[in-house]
This record gives sequence, C-alpha cells and structure tokens, in this order.
Amino acid sequence: MYLFKNCEIYQPNYRGAGDVLVSGGRIATIDIDIKLPKKLAVEVIDGTGLRLTPGFIDVHAHIAGAGGDGGPSTRTPEITLGALLNAGVTTAIGCLGLDGYTRSVASLLMKAKELRAEGLSSWIYTGSYQIPPPTLTGQVVTDLAYIEEIIGVGETAISDHRSSGATVAELIRLAKSAKVGGMLAGKAGIVHLHMGDEPDPFRPVLEAIEQGRVAPGSFYPTHVNRNSAILEDVKFLDGATPIDLTASVQPDGRPLGKSISPSEAVVTLLSSGIGLERITLSSDACGTIPIFDDNQNLTGVGVGQPDLMLAELIRLVRNKNIPLEQALCLVTANPARILLLPSKGRIEIGCDADLILFDKDFSIRYLMANGEMMVADGKRLKFGLGETP
Repeated sequence: MYLFKNCEIYQPNYRGAGDVLVSGGRIATIDIDIKLPKKLAVEVIDGTGLRLTPGFIDVHAHIAGAGGDGGPSTRTPEITLGALLNAGVTTAIGCLGLDGYTRSVASLLMKAKELRAEGLSSWIYTGSYQIPPPTLTGQVVTDLAYIEEIIGVGETAISDHRSSGATVAELIRLAKSAKVGGMLAGKAGIVHLHMGDEPDPFRPVLEAIEQGRVAPGSFYPTHVNRNSAILEDVKFLDGATPIDLTASVQPDGRPLGKSISPSEAVVTLLSSGIGLERITLSSDACGTIPIFDDNQNLTGVGVGQPDLMLAELIRLVRNKNIPLEQALCLVTANPARILLLPSKGRIEIGCDADLILFDKDFSIRYLMANGEMMVADGKRLKFGLGETP
C-alpha cells in the first residue's frame, strides 16, 4: 500500500493539491488530506512540489523490433523495460510494420507477455503493413476473439510505396473483420493505419467509409505529421476518426512535403477545429525512420525512441503554451478511451495505479505501474533480463 501525499494531481484534468492512496494495484482513494490508522502498513511518498500524472500509453511501439527497409543491417532490436520506464510509459501497444514476413505476430505476442511479466501493461495489434494481414489463428476476427492481448489490427499501410496496394474492398473487409472481432471480445477492434507519402493520402479510407458503410471511428491513422498534405487532409475525415501523431517523425529539411514536429502538428490541428479528444501521440519506438529521395531510393535510416514522446509533451507545454492537462490527454486519457482500456490513462478511484511523479523540470522522480514501484527518488528499482542495475 502506498500513499502519495501533497501532490499536484493531474487526472489528467488538474485537480489541485491532494493525496492518492494505492492499494491492491489500483487507486483506492483520492482526497485533500488522507488520514490512515497508524498501525496500517503503508509507504508514504512526499509529493510536495511534484506533479502526479497517469502513466503514459504508447499506442504505437515496435516492441519486438522492426525495420529492414535497408536490408538485414537495418533490423532493429526489441524494446527494453528500461527504455519504456525512462520514457514514462506504463502501457505499450505493440505492432509489426513493413516486415510481416520474417517477423511474426507470435513473437510480438510473446514480447507483450514479457513486458506484462516485468510489471507493465501491454497489448498488440495483429497484422502488419500487408493485406491480407499475418495472423495467429488465420483470421483477424478469431485473433481478436480468442487472444486477450490482441485489441485491433495494424499497422496496415496505405498511400505508401511499401504497402501491398490495398484495394478499397480489402480495406472494407479488414475494417468489418476487426469490428466483428472487437464485438465478440469486447475490444476496440480498430484498424491502425500507417500513412505513407503518396498523394491524396486518405482517399482509400474515405472511399471505404463511403462505399462500405464502415462504422465511424473504425480507422486509426498514424504518422499523420509525416507531411503537410496528410495533416491538411485530416479535415476530410469524419469527426469520430482518431488521429495519431508520431514523436519520432521530426522536420527533415526536405523542401517539399516535409515532416512536421508533433508539437507543431497539435497546434495546427487545434487551430483548424480538430478536437483535442481525437488526437494521440505515440513514439514509433524501435521502428526505423527511413528517408527516401524523390525516386523512392532509401538515403538514410533512423530509429524511433520511446523518450521522444515525453520530449514532445514538454515542448507542447513550454514552447507551444498548451496547458499540461491538455497535453497529457494525448498520452493518457485519449488513447485509453480510443482503445477501450477503461482502467488506464486516468487517476480515478478503481483505475490501475499507473502513476508518474514529475519534478518541475519534468524529470521522473517516481513511477508506478500496476501498483508496483518501478522508479523511486529518481532511481530505477526494476530491471529487465540483461539490464544492468
């Protein structure tokens, strides 16, 4: 049992100064001054001058590695527990990317199970860039229905020269399969879309929605800040479609169609009337960030880092004057709502005790995942296999 005292509480909405009691891995009580019997075994954490927030949800992370755009030497390694903790991530949603051939949904699932065994929360998308998508059971519907950790399908690539050229009919079938699987299992059943650089990027999605009577909110596009055309065309999507920005996508200096930083993209989206509740921010951790020339030749490769999500949140607050409680929504309450994770992303009674205590410089002083203390007084307490204490 833990008692966080005298914290500035962001639920993510700002509640003010108060205390939070954690018991049995969940948030038990929130009050101004919680008093407990003296004989009760409880560890008290003094949060004076610190901000208590929900742990971050990373909705797009290549937890089992990714890459391969430039051959075997560009394959990326699996993510580590330490990399996630250093970024404030207590819930990681894993996905496959371009390489749905030499990497498998099975290995992705086992990585999610590993993170769970280490104390974090983790779910995955079945599938990859390709259509038809690789699955475990042979169908998207049964993957969702039978396998607890699978909550959707993706990242399915559209408008990208590396995609499988999905037709509108294939997108419709994919969305309907994911929807039915989600209904059977009580999950989001969402199609997580990788957005590429090709012109008129959302055309396949718009046609699928129009022709197939696909339910609003069935698609969840990511890398929306890849270029100005994608960001501009967000206005054509229905108001129920969530939008994910990628922290690892940063301005790259190209004269045309250049990438936009997530913090700048948030300001652009809000100023154009897109509701904050539709926007999320993810890392693309352990994914390759390829750079192609105008002839689609690979000219460089970077690797996504989980801590860039926190860096962008800080930029939103300090450089873009977005209130912290709004910026936090992008990595806490919004993804929890979109992916139907009701016990995540909020500091409320009954929610999982995924908590971060930040100091004024946004350094992580304490971090708790599912009620287990992972970082205390700025020092790591939990280490994955092969990590050095």
